[in-house]
Amino acid sequence: MTESRTFTRRTVLQAGAVGGLLAAATLLPATRAHAVGARPIGRGEAPTITDLGPAVQQFGLMSALLVGDTVYVGSRNIEPTGVIGFHLPTRTVTVRTEVATGYSVQAMAADPTGRYLYFGVLQKSGGPQANLYRWDLQTPESPAVAIGRIGDRDVRDLAVAPDGVVFAVGGGSGTAPALWEYDPATQQVLDRGIPDAGATLARAVAATDDYAFFGAGSTLGGGGTTSRASLYAYDRAAGTFASVAPVEFAVDPSIRELAIVGDRLIATTAGAGEPSKAAAIDLQNLSSYTVATSVGKTAKNITAIGEDVYFANETGLLVWEGASGAIRAVDVQGLDLGEIWGVDARDGALVVVSAYSFVAEIDPRTGESTVTDLGEAGAPVSPQTCMGLAAGGGFVYVGGNGVIARHSLRTGEVVNLQAPGEAKDADIIDGVLYTGQYNAQGIWAYDPRHGDPIMRVASFDPTQNRPLDTAWDDDNRLLLVAAQSDTEGGGSLWTYSPDTKASTIVVNPIDDIQLVRAVAVSDGIAYLGGDNAQKTGPRGTVVAWDPVRRSELWRIETGLGNGIAALAVRAGHLHGLTVRGGFFVIDLATRTIVHTADHRAVSPGFAALVETRGLIYGVSDTDLFRFDPKTFAMTVVVSDINGGWYSGAHLNVDERGRIYTLRGRNLVQIEDRPRR
Repeated sequence: MTESRTFTRRTVLQAGAVGGLLAAATLLPATRAHAVGARPIGRGEAPTITDLGPAVQQFGLMSALLVGDTVYVGSRNIEPTGVIGFHLPTRTVTVRTEVATGYSVQAMAADPTGRYLYFGVLQKSGGPQANLYRWDLQTPESPAVAIGRIGDRDVRDLAVAPDGVVFAVGGGSGTAPALWEYDPATQQVLDRGIPDAGATLARAVAATDDYAFFGAGSTLGGGGTTSRASLYAYDRAAGTFASVAPVEFAVDPSIRELAIVGDRLIATTAGAGEPSKAAAIDLQNLSSYTVATSVGKTAKNITAIGEDVYFANETGLLVWEGASGAIRAVDVQGLDLGEIWGVDARDGALVVVSAYSFVAEIDPRTGESTVTDLGEAGAPVSPQTCMGLAAGGGFVYVGGNGVIARHSLRTGEVVNLQAPGEAKDADIIDGVLYTGQYNAQGIWAYDPRHGDPIMRVASFDPTQNRPLDTAWDDDNRLLLVAAQSDTEGGGSLWTYSPDTKASTIVVNPIDDIQLVRAVAVSDGIAYLGGDNAQKTGPRGTVVAWDPVRRSELWRIETGLGNGIAALAVRAGHLHGLTVRGGFFVIDLATRTIVHTADHRAVSPGFAALVETRGLIYGVSDTDLFRFDPKTFAMTVVVSDINGGWYSGAHLNVDERGRIYTLRGRNLVQIEDRPRR
């Protein structure tokens, strides 16, 4: 793993400050490290919390658009949410605006005059608040203003027609995504209808004077009866939809990007079992098109230089050559671009914005580039919401977007380590960090003793794209990873041997519907917890699994009405939490449920469990708690911990049994020694 370009002087100073505060915490436990009052099992010392500072800090980003000489970049998972302007001639951040709603900006579009920048936000929940904004670039010192809201919770893409009318698409609500329209003349947001009732998410829109093009599918929550890639033309005069999807798109899960390039609509897909596709559709005859098979599983951020069309996949840049009709990788001379969120053309060069928080100006003919770190250029470096967490070997690692923060427990130093995608969960084995990397990245490893970059050690079926939970099987010397298929439904169990480097995968070990959200292990037997991304169907099954023979041993239905969020084993008892706070204990000898309880008050959603010092601890988005080893009664250890997690709470323990999780967006170490 290499040090991220976002490890700026500001971050270095913060790391040093944390080290000093850690020393102070040791000497003055009443300040940095402090005791909190929990109801102990017996009369023991109250738990002690040591604040280790922000868990992950960077300028996280999720969108980019070139307008004139400035690249506007939308923030991701930092506070406050907003947009910065990176001025290419001076290579500095010159303007910035903030908004009061949402946690990320994924959608941006400029009006034809270049005066207004429209953008939309992703939100944790819908409501009456605005999710659409407009920023007047002639007076950038004035903040962006709210212009309304689309009915879908999240705004995933925007387009502005030549007449200035704005179209928006998204998802995240209880209904299929719709096409939305904002007319600056009337200042109204209108629902133009749902063209595909089977779609779960729309991520692409483009517009002309005659049509608005709507691209959707089932990127999240796929499987069952959900749609595959769907592309519709909305006739703006008639108010009607017509499917214009090339037949070659039918196998892919969703439309990924749409762009008007001259007299053509360029449409691309997100692939799953097959590579992505790209189509050039004649705007004068929507049934006339040319299709090419792309490279990789995604194709997004479209731009053009002459007859050549450029876009990004999951590993770099591609060009669809106008002369040959072939799609090939652009040689960038080894530059790791990570996840790409912006590709634009300027004076014959490509302007590429990376999730690693840099802007690269690339000559597509030679591959030569100039790279500017956005943090060093003036972008706000802030604590980010987090993914997975692992502790051991003297370090704590916390995953963010395109980064893993390495916290030294000895010195307090924090180093941002560049890593592709997102470390959804992780374990440390013999001092080596092993991560389950989203999206479809497999298992990666990093050894801090060698200083080598992080590297992929195992790849799996790319449709099994979302790792959710990891566990170490010490008896069989196997890393176990529970995973979900976003596009196909169901899930899988991965294994990896650090000793032999061998890996295996079993798809749908529970059934054809349930994903594997949780995995725990004891005495060489894995326990898999099932969940379901669909609104109906089975969920909550627990399967005992032989990870060596890759076969089921037995199963039990929890019958609690919700999927499994977390599992952990102690003294022959499997403890489990559902995604709505249902708690159960299974006696592994008798294979029966011996205890149930409703803990929704402290664990209303996703949660994590871990065993340490002979006790089972759990953490939710709101509280840290433990369970009595005899009565299974629950005690809150730290209330209102309110961890700043992006995709569900995590906790981990080091070799000394100390607990690590988040309080707010800060990493905390918790010592809890109740008398028993």
